[in-house]
Amino acid sequence: MLTMQLQEKFEQNRDTEQAVPMSKYMKNLFPFLGIKTPLRNELTKQFYSETEILKKPFLPELALELWEKPEREYQYAALDYISKKLNVLSKEHFPLLEQLITEKSWWDTVDALAAKPVGKLAFRYPELIAWNLDEWSTSDHLWRKRTSILFQLKYKHQTNEELLYRYILQNATSREFFIQKAIGWALREYSKTAPDSVRQFIGTHTLAKLSIREGSKYL
Repeated sequence: MLTMQLQEKFEQNRDTEQAVPMSKYMKNLFPFLGIKTPLRNELTKQFYSETEILKKPFLPELALELWEKPEREYQYAALDYISKKLNVLSKEHFPLLEQLITEKSWWDTVDALAAKPVGKLAFRYPELIAWNLDEWSTSDHLWRKRTSILFQLKYKHQTNEELLYRYILQNATSREFFIQKAIGWALREYSKTAPDSVRQFIGTHTLAKLSIREGSKYL
């Protein structure tokens, strides 16, 4: 198993007492080992150093193996590994990202995937937008929708404004908290780059109060 060395490190540092509030923070949807972020990062760094795995080609099976483990820290480790290999990811890896978005889904992992790996690949390979994200925006799957709204979060002046607003309007009537929040977050972030455009958009379209409140914070 590719993950054996990391699993040994994590198990040696399991803290069942700390795991309780960590799981509670995530609505008890996932079990935790109880390893806080600084220690988890240090253990993961040791794993990279000892295995030299970052010097090897990207291994989708490593990410998947980590994702399959029950405790949430393993999913975080998978996200860390993907972030370290972002520069070598290609559009062939997009189905992997979709699988991770739709399995063990919650805001903590989905948002990390949306703004960085998905955003990076969609920028590098714009055809992925027509092939995937257009469909995600109107999907029945909550987390695909949220990803389509958030994937341009770090684009700043390179944001495709028409696309951003189209995806927002396709979901503007949603009563789902995580969609309303995503719309507000996307607008707030883009308002740092194009405040007049966002102000006009909010003023001329019907959006949820939460989306307006979040999107207007810097206006």
